[in-house]
Amino acid sequence: MDSLSSLFKKQNMGQLLLSILFVIYLVMGYKTPEPLANLIDTLPGKVVVIIIALSLFANVHPILGVLGLFVAYDLIRRAGSETGNDALKRYLPTEEKKMSQFTAFNQFPYTLEQEVVKKMAPINKANEFYGGPAQSYKPILDDIRDAAYIH
Repeated sequence: MDSLSSLFKKQNMGQLLLSILFVIYLVMGYKTPEPLANLIDTLPGKVVVIIIALSLFANVHPILGVLGLFVAYDLIRRAGSETGNDALKRYLPTEEKKMSQFTAFNQFPYTLEQEVVKKMAPINKANEFYGGPAQSYKPILDDIRDAAYIH
């Protein structure tokens, strides 16, 4: 109780005022302005807010430090909901989820067409493409009707 009464001393009035402002911010639930939310909702912005909260925790009364940590968490959370990134992270599917859905949709049964094509004998397996001997015939060029040859 002695620690709490030290917060009400004359030299700690600034800390008392800041604690009252923190409680009002937490209880009233004010929206974070959009320009400020855009700054806070980045990785450097979150790091700066956390560093400020930890330095506040290290340099002032412990009650104000704990309130500062709560306010920092709430500020980061409200900034994410204000910019919409929180909803994107929560509701937008990840690439792994999308790929699992695509593979589930692309599982087809073995069809009659595939069976027939597999049973069909190829025209000629023994050619250079398959590593066999070259063909014994040569194609004949049809009448080109005065067109130029392609070289």
